[in-house]
Amino acid sequence: MTLFPRRLRFVTALVMSVWLTLLYVAPAAAGLAPSRVSGVTAIDSPRAADVIAVQRALENRIVAQKLRDYGVSPDEVQIKLASMSDQDVHTLASATKGLPAGGDAVGALIGVAILVLLVIVIIKLLNKDIVVK
Repeated sequence: MTLFPRRLRFVTALVMSVWLTLLYVAPAAAGLAPSRVSGVTAIDSPRAADVIAVQRALENRIVAQKLRDYGVSPDEVQIKLASMSDQDVHTLASATKGLPAGGDAVGALIGVAILVLLVIVIIKLLNKDIVVK
């Protein structure tokens, strides 16, 4: 006794053969997608570009903490930034290009510590002695 009737097996095999044949014969097309403005970060003037650079610098944790230490709130910073002249905003944006892109070095220190501990564990598992002179 078969699970599927002979006619159903034949039709299924025929459909799969035709489908796979057409799938492999179908032409493939590739090309470059045209670029377009996304509208999310439309920069229409040099001042807008400078303001975005300054705002990104203000998002840095170190800069935000220093401003809080001096008693300046984020709202006051935005008001002052809006009232600055184009030349002052450009000068400030030029000065922010030297700021670090990432956060502090805590992540790097943790990574080095984990690496050192991993090396020590591997050496101990191999029954080797660690001698520091």
